[in-house]
Amino acid sequence: MDATNSNPPPVEPTPVVRWSGMTHVGRVRPNNEDVFLALTFDEREVRFLGKTGEASLADADYIFAVSDGMGGAKSGEFASRFAVDRITRLLPRRFRLAPAQMADRFTTILGELISAIHSDLLKFGFSYEECAGMGATLTLGWLTPGRLFFAHVGDSRLYQLPRDGGLVQLSQDHTHVGWLRRQGKLNEREARTHPMRNALHQSLGAGHQFVEPQLGFCDCRSGDRFVLCSDGVTDGLWDRQVEELVRTPPAERAGQPPAQRLVEEAVACSGRDNATAVVVEIGVPVESASP
Repeated sequence: MDATNSNPPPVEPTPVVRWSGMTHVGRVRPNNEDVFLALTFDEREVRFLGKTGEASLADADYIFAVSDGMGGAKSGEFASRFAVDRITRLLPRRFRLAPAQMADRFTTILGELISAIHSDLLKFGFSYEECAGMGATLTLGWLTPGRLFFAHVGDSRLYQLPRDGGLVQLSQDHTHVGWLRRQGKLNEREARTHPMRNALHQSLGAGHQFVEPQLGFCDCRSGDRFVLCSDGVTDGLWDRQVEELVRTPPAERAGQPPAQRLVEEAVACSGRDNATAVVVEIGVPVESASP
């Protein structure tokens, strides 16, 4: 009887996450009310990430977020920065739940986070005249091995670009125009030119008594990408442009970080609003990908 091959199967390399982020004031507004967040945390500490980088998914979770503030004077800037600061303080307490626990509890965890930010912004708005009516959108992704959990309020966006191609908008625009588009009553071109395209139904703070965040998750694998961006990016770019700039940029932009491509192109095409993007890719280490 011939001996069977007892060689163990090859060990799969530990996935890595690559990211880039950029924000720009645009060509019209005097100040930037957008902010983005990129951080990693484990059971010991929270570490803020640079504008670009690569790191292992083995021992840490990752948070990426985009927030667009609104309000008079400097209160919009304060609102968006406050929102991401609260993420930094609250979420790391939940590091590395067991997969079954995370699947069961992520709606509670992220729902409580959104509720806390909303409540605090309302208190500021009611307590200080200069903060009256201030608020913020928030689009957040919590990356763990094999899965992205997300929370969303407003009209910033979260896109998924699966490794096999295409682009999927995971977030729902909390606007009347967004609702019309989900009902099939508007196409992308009509939505982009609709006179009420910027009228928010929901945001954090801004005098809204209640907020109902969109909470969800999706499985992710090596080669998948995600884009989080403010409405200043989608005001300047069509969905197909977002996909092309991330997947197949023109030669003159190929050496730039993906977030820079998106933001600079959006500002060039429109620039009427602040523009912010974070691009995240799941992959394998460069040395593992080499033949």
